[in-house]
Amino acid sequence: MESLNWAIDSTPVTELKGVGAKVAEKLQRLHIETLHDLLLHLPARYEDRTRITPFAMLSEGQFATLEGEITAVSMRPGRKTTLGVTLAAQGYTVTLRFFHFSPNQAKAFKNGQWIRAYGEIKYGFQNWEIIHPEYHIFNRDNPPPLPATYTAIYPLTEGISQNQLRKWIGEVLNKAGLNNDYERALAFCHRPPSDTPLDDLECFQTPPQQALIREEFMAHRLALLSLKEDTVISQAPKLSAHCYELTRLFKTHLSFELTDAQTRVLREISADLALNTPMMRLVQGDVGSGKTVIAALSALQVIEGEHQVALMAPTELLAQQHFESFQAWFEPLGVPIGFLSSALTAKQKREIYERLSSGELKMVIGTHALFQKHVEFHSLGLVIIDEQHRFGVHQRLALAQKAGDVTPHQLVMTATPIPRTLAMTAYGDLNVSVIDQLPAGRQPIQTIVLPNNRREELIQRVHNACLEGQQVYWVCPLIEDSEVLQYHSAESVFAELQEHMPEIKIGLVHGRHSAQEKDSVMRPFSDGETQLLVATTVIEVGVNVPNATLMIIEHADRLGLAQLHQLRGRVGRGTKASSCVLLYEGPLSETGQTRLGVMRDSTDGFYIAEKDLEIRGPGEILGTRQTGLMSFKIADLVRDQDLIEAANDQADELWQNSRQEAQIYIERWLAHNLEYGQIG
Repeated sequence: MESLNWAIDSTPVTELKGVGAKVAEKLQRLHIETLHDLLLHLPARYEDRTRITPFAMLSEGQFATLEGEITAVSMRPGRKTTLGVTLAAQGYTVTLRFFHFSPNQAKAFKNGQWIRAYGEIKYGFQNWEIIHPEYHIFNRDNPPPLPATYTAIYPLTEGISQNQLRKWIGEVLNKAGLNNDYERALAFCHRPPSDTPLDDLECFQTPPQQALIREEFMAHRLALLSLKEDTVISQAPKLSAHCYELTRLFKTHLSFELTDAQTRVLREISADLALNTPMMRLVQGDVGSGKTVIAALSALQVIEGEHQVALMAPTELLAQQHFESFQAWFEPLGVPIGFLSSALTAKQKREIYERLSSGELKMVIGTHALFQKHVEFHSLGLVIIDEQHRFGVHQRLALAQKAGDVTPHQLVMTATPIPRTLAMTAYGDLNVSVIDQLPAGRQPIQTIVLPNNRREELIQRVHNACLEGQQVYWVCPLIEDSEVLQYHSAESVFAELQEHMPEIKIGLVHGRHSAQEKDSVMRPFSDGETQLLVATTVIEVGVNVPNATLMIIEHADRLGLAQLHQLRGRVGRGTKASSCVLLYEGPLSETGQTRLGVMRDSTDGFYIAEKDLEIRGPGEILGTRQTGLMSFKIADLVRDQDLIEAANDQADELWQNSRQEAQIYIERWLAHNLEYGQIG
């Protein structure tokens, strides 16, 4: 498609009449800064105001345009006075009802005037009513023309009205001239002709909409190709020739054999690290598949090449657990590692900073504290990001930039399986490795769906499991009781279970606890001293207790599928048979039924991720609501997935043949988030 006139592309919205600095600030909340941004602010839905509906044809819930003569204006007293304007036509009446109105507005309605009104038809006190309609008072001899196109309904922000957006977008469309396919497709989306089937329009099946969707997918693909090329021409720290002695020793100390899948993924990573272009690899592995061992062996290859490694985890709890695992593995090999988090004292932090900048520490593990300005590396060669979707893009960029003039190798790990449609579009700049085997001896987890009215029976089962030497998780969505949400909170469940089983040692951990408080509860559970752990979803990622064989999840129907799958993965990590009980309070919503059914029927993380994508959309799964990643303007990864592959192929061809044209697509669709694809 051709480019818009460049002046319209880049002209600020303040050039429009009525858009001053304050209005422009409000429009910024809708990501509208230029006239082109206005055209890309597409309607959320449409209304058919192209025809007048006779009063005799009205029905409950219908949206309709009416015309009639005012025959009465009345105030109805009550707790709040309402204004009623009665219209008559064809021997029938309809009342326009206003709960919020000004004195001047009320005075404007006079008997004998004619009104055209649009809104939802409801049956009121005595006849049909429209509550707060859009309306226009006109002279009967000179009625305004009906619109020739459907009326667009736009996403709004406080202080911006539908009429304002329609007016401004109309002005820009008139300026654009509609001289090429791209402009005509946008004009169609804002003003679709009334002969367009509304179902096709609202399902984005019309040819102009499909053309824009393909183009937007192409733009995302082209942006990823551009980022990948920038990475390829960057220089990564060269790994000197070495004999992999550390990795050989590490493997001899392991108490288990690597799976074929782990060996394959390690081979792919080793090949990347041997190059002087930065590795950009995403490792997907279901819960319990052994990603941490992959990270350790990758780190050792870099350390043996005389460079440093940084591993960043999303929570203090997970970072601490990684540190303990790596320390136990690396200390016997003579590899010094450090831990860095915001919970450390200033003196402890200074010591870590000094040992990192001098090169004494070969690896550091921590939270977001790793990318703070005081952290300097002697020679950073590898950045490992665990549970990458939990970090903002700029946080990950900041850590990668710690390598100075070179670009470190980057290994991105996730236990959240990413559906193919998402991976193709969100991670096209990354090479993807999948660990698709679980370690030998792992038992499948039995998943049971249980209503809350069987709670006492369940508590007895938990009690028996604890007496038999098993360990149990009991997960609650809330920390404390809420007046708004009727949930069993972690604190109330903790008290309930203590009352029912006083001889069982029970721990309580939640997100308000400090790192030290969490550790003081988690450590006895990890060591087998605590039999039952009541927790919020802070234990979702990374906690590894092989003896835990039973998990209860309260209000499971209210949690997302990916989160339920992650939580369930905390059990079944040893060789004993394990169970997960999904507890719900009836009646179940349709979405709740779907979620629990998927969890009961499958332990396949990729199948669960596909279903989660259908229910929640890509932003939630990738953790990108706050980063701008994958914020499509018209395309939808679920609805439009059949278009992705062809759009990607078209983008690849364009990238090979015309970089200048490719750049037009990128700037057109991604002007506000061009950095979004870096480091996953």
